[in-house]
Amino acid sequence: MLEKASAASSSSRPARRRHNHLNPARGSAPPGETHMIKTRITDMLGIRYPIIQAPMGWIARSALASAVSNAGGMGIIETSSGDLPAVREEVQKMRGLTDKPFGVNIAQAYVRDPDIVSFVVDQGVKFVTTSAGDPNRYCAALKEAGLTVFHVVPSLAAAIKAIEAGVDGLVVEGGEGGGFKSSREVSTMVLLPLVCSKLDVPIVAAGGISDGRSMAAAFALGAEGVQMGTRMVSAAESPVHQNWKSAIVSARETDTVFLNRFGPGPACRALRTEKTTLLEKEPGENGVAPEFRRSQELYFGGDMEASIALSGQVAGRIETVKPVAEIISEMVAEFESIMDGLSSRFAKART
Repeated sequence: MLEKASAASSSSRPARRRHNHLNPARGSAPPGETHMIKTRITDMLGIRYPIIQAPMGWIARSALASAVSNAGGMGIIETSSGDLPAVREEVQKMRGLTDKPFGVNIAQAYVRDPDIVSFVVDQGVKFVTTSAGDPNRYCAALKEAGLTVFHVVPSLAAAIKAIEAGVDGLVVEGGEGGGFKSSREVSTMVLLPLVCSKLDVPIVAAGGISDGRSMAAAFALGAEGVQMGTRMVSAAESPVHQNWKSAIVSARETDTVFLNRFGPGPACRALRTEKTTLLEKEPGENGVAPEFRRSQELYFGGDMEASIALSGQVAGRIETVKPVAEIISEMVAEFESIMDGLSSRFAKART
């Protein structure tokens, strides 16, 4: 049995991580199905697999999120689009599409509604991720309302700050991931084991995750769950235009760019196009923010030069568009096979 998360308080230093959950417990499964992967995250969230879908703006809506929840993971509805009436409709749609748990993300830098906590609580969800801002801003109110709260962090300092704010867990996001990033990006291979070695809380790894092999690697580094963005953008249920999905499938591992490192505004990682290649060299005095004014022409119209296609380096490992259920079932089967294989190989090596 995996140990419970230690309580955090503002008067104590964050606990150092005492255990590395390399071999997650597996619950019983019906014949022909993969086992449940049991970690503190599946226990907390009531899901079958510790696999979370990233809250991509405009993309993380009911069609994609419900497919993830129905497949045993945790679907997330976004708020970073800032269109809260549409988000409310998407949450209502979720009720008719799945009876499984799902969550909402509060992207603090992009949500201006001062009543966002009430908005989320009123939707009846029990799990929230917060990102792009100070974890102290909403954590106490969300926790008081009985929600489980994870905060997205790009550094050890940010992780410690989030724990001191009282969050239940962390999404530790490496700089190879797609989307808006810290300008001082750190790879998952460095950041994840660093945070896991210092803090004894449930940790979800993000950045570079697309399959069972990368999930097993994340667990070996100390994570108890994973989050996928680019892989979900390319899924069959993703609402984005086929041109974007095809660009991900055809991308090499070198076909992303890191934009706006020196501001103004946040940095971001995106697919390489003619537009982003120019922006990489000359972001302009207003940064890249103006380039998102035509984002829906790219997202849903398929014009890959109209805006910026936020995507991670893992696009170089994605070879096909598949339904979410197939992505997750293959991922879990590969994860179990690799974990068993490593245990067997190294057990023999020790004898």
